[in-house]
Amino acid sequence: MSSTPNSSYLIDIQDLVKAYDLLPVLRKLTLQVTRGEYVALLGPNGSGKSTLLRILCGLSSPTAGSIRVGGWQLPQEVAAVRAQIGMVSHKSLLYDNLSAYENLRFFAQLYNLSNIEERIRELLVQVGLHKRTHDLVRTFSRGMLQRLSIARALIHKPDILLLDEPYTGLDQDASAILDSLLKTAHSDGCTILMTTHDLNRAAILPTRIVILSRGVIGYDAPVGVNAVELASLYSSITSMVTT
Repeated sequence: MSSTPNSSYLIDIQDLVKAYDLLPVLRKLTLQVTRGEYVALLGPNGSGKSTLLRILCGLSSPTAGSIRVGGWQLPQEVAAVRAQIGMVSHKSLLYDNLSAYENLRFFAQLYNLSNIEERIRELLVQVGLHKRTHDLVRTFSRGMLQRLSIARALIHKPDILLLDEPYTGLDQDASAILDSLLKTAHSDGCTILMTTHDLNRAAILPTRIVILSRGVIGYDAPVGVNAVELASLYSSITSMVTT
């Protein structure tokens, strides 16, 4: 692998293009994220949010453009990039017939962690599942699955946490617990990129808002608006026709 270049950005995306069968999803998108930011990625379905996250974690390759994560280039150095990233998507990526403990142990072993038992105990307490340590995952509610997914994503203490619509299907109590988990991860130094349709949370939790529309960035600024103002801004940006 090449040596890590000197860069002030943890994530540096330049002129990113992604097309499926000649249909462009991302159109020369440029985005830089510094270490410690909490970025909300907003946009309607089809705007390219999930595609962007899939490319960042190495699950999809770009059609064109330059991407560096922690100095490592994608897709050429995907293994080094994945070691820095924790991903929470629509699928839990957990094994139903294993317990919470067994799931976390399995993923910890993939990263060759040396303090596995301590790390698992710490995370299960943090996500409020220590009393369900040895219960099979198939008995868990949607909220519990999401909390365990967060623990799975954080098991190796990644620099970057990618979250694709993490609040989908959660009730109010489960969403509040997820809020707390993400605040803790961010305060611990984790850089977070989260796609969401929840404009109320986007106006409160993150430090920066990026709105995608038709594969390009229509708005990018530090959080400085309330939920009502954000809703108006979001409607204005996403209704624009990209030429």
